[in-house]
Amino acid sequence: MDSKKNKYLKEKAAEIRSLILDAVYYGGSGHPGGSLSSADIIAYLYFDKMNVSVENPHDPARDRFVLSKGHCCPALYAALALKGFIPVEDIKTFRHIDSYLQGHPDMKKVNGVDMSTGSLGQGFSAACGMAKAAKITGSKYRVYTIIGDGESEEGQIWEAAMFAAHYKLDNLTAFLDFNGLQIDGNIRDVMNPTPFDVKFQAFGWHVEIVDGHSFEEIDNAVKRSEGLGRPVMIICNTVKGKGVSFMENKHAWHGKAPKAAEYETAKKELDENLSKIRGEK
Repeated sequence: MDSKKNKYLKEKAAEIRSLILDAVYYGGSGHPGGSLSSADIIAYLYFDKMNVSVENPHDPARDRFVLSKGHCCPALYAALALKGFIPVEDIKTFRHIDSYLQGHPDMKKVNGVDMSTGSLGQGFSAACGMAKAAKITGSKYRVYTIIGDGESEEGQIWEAAMFAAHYKLDNLTAFLDFNGLQIDGNIRDVMNPTPFDVKFQAFGWHVEIVDGHSFEEIDNAVKRSEGLGRPVMIICNTVKGKGVSFMENKHAWHGKAPKAAEYETAKKELDENLSKIRGEK
């Protein structure tokens, strides 16, 4: 990946993080920790890899994206807003009672959302179904999905993993947001689902392990995985709450909104980082 593209993606990820914070703060609730940890993955997909178009959001040939850990939809909404699918100003209506931007993605109400998700594990299964449908119909679109590490404690994740390998869904690329924390603490203490690499390999997947905040590593892993005849799992080592110092690696920020003073502190950090990326400081 050249330096110009890398800088562009860093800028988009920083913008996504700022909008995530806006959504959760103005909504008064939500899930900042996992939204912030997955921002780089989503930025890479929407601003580099995926074939999607605002002008034709329902194009049958478009790539599909499923946010299986649907509670982290502030990151998805932010990307959709920056891409032009929804107005940026609507982000501040997140979780308001009369808003279409609720706490989980709704494909019937939010332009650009390919699958309604929320019940953990089901989105991953839906992504597998989309990939299988493409195989049946001879369509060339690819399917991308993000699952959570805590979500991977769900049995449905492993049923879907078996399904994808059995049907050789090499048009499916999954990203595992491995930040190590869930609402109750460290995933290894709650219900240890690791080692992810060994398990997905045993299920028949091609597995890559990357720094989930490095666009170069993510991109190289995706390119290495093409044409192997198997579904792809990219395990992304990430930081819960990435970008906001007092949220990083704190499971308490899995599912709560910042107060006014915390919001101002976090926004200052994020704005300073964005200015640095843009070369303004």
